Amino acid sequence: MQFRPVTAPSFTALTAAAARAAHLIVDADPKIFTDDLAAPLLGERAGELLAYHRNHGDQPVLAGARTQALVRSRYTEAQLGGVTQYVVLGAGLDTYAYRARGSAVRVFEVDRPETQAWKRGQLALNGIPAAASVAYVPLDLESGDLVAALTGQGFDVSRPALVSWLGVTMYLTRAAIARTLAVLGGFAPGSQLVADYLLLPRLRDEAGAAYADLVAPVAAQRGEPWLSCFSPESLTDLLRDNGFGPVRHVRQHDHDVWPRTDALRPAGLSVLAHAAVA
Repeated sequence: MQFRPVTAPSFTALTAAAARAAHLIVDADPKIFTDDLAAPLLGERAGELLAYHRNHGDQPVLAGARTQALVRSRYTEAQLGGVTQYVVLGAGLDTYAYRARGSAVRVFEVDRPETQAWKRGQLALNGIPAAASVAYVPLDLESGDLVAALTGQGFDVSRPALVSWLGVTMYLTRAAIARTLAVLGGFAPGSQLVADYLLLPRLRDEAGAAYADLVAPVAAQRGEPWLSCFSPESLTDLLRDNGFGPVRHVRQHDHDVWPRTDALRPAGLSVLAHAAVA
C-alpha cells in the first residue's frame, strides 16, 4: 500500500524530531540519544528546521529544546528491558519501531490519523521499510476509546506494557489528563507509565522560567497553548487516585549525562513522572 504525505503533523511534533536530529549535527560527543531517522521524517521542513540549530545551536531556547527531547527519549527507551508491549501515546514522529528492527517489543503508535498518514508517507518516500513490529492506532485521545483502539490492533490487556506519554500533557486540560490516567491505571498490574509534565511557575528555576517565558507565547500563537502544569505532589496524587503505585519524578538535572562541553544544560521546567500500575 502506498502512502502519500498529507497535512503536516503539529509544529511541536516537528520541532521535537528536529531537536533529536540536530543533536547529531551540532552537539558534542558523547551523544545523549541517537535518532538517525528523525531527519528524514521532517519532510520539506528539514532544511529550515535543522538550519535554526546549525546556525543558532547555542541559543538557550534551541539548546533547551534539544535537551528536553533527548533526555526524555533516552530515559523512556531505557525502560524497555523485559517489555513486550510498548504504547506510544501521541507518537508523532517517534522512530523507535524503525530503529529497533528485530526487537521482540510490539509497538503501538497512538496518534491522530492525519499525523500517522504523514509519517508513513515520509517513511515510504525515504525508503525506510515498514516495521513489522509496529501497529498504528488512529485515535484522538480527547474523544476516542483507547482500550478498544489498542485491542483492535492486537494489544493484550492481560500483559504488562510500557506506556510513553511525552510532549503531550502540557497541551491537555487536567480533566483530559485524568481521563487518560484512569484508562492507563486499568492496564495489567506492573504496566509502567513514563510521562513528562511542566512544573508550576513557582517551582521553575531561572533557566526553566526563561525558557517558558519565550516558548509558551509562541506555542499559544501556533494554536498549541500550555494548559496544564503540576507540582510533583499534585501529579503523584492524581496518579495514585487512578491506580498507580509509587511515583518517581526525574528532573533534567537527575539524568546521568552531565556535565557536557556543548550548549546542552539541564533546566527546571520539564520533569518525567515514572510510575507502575499497582
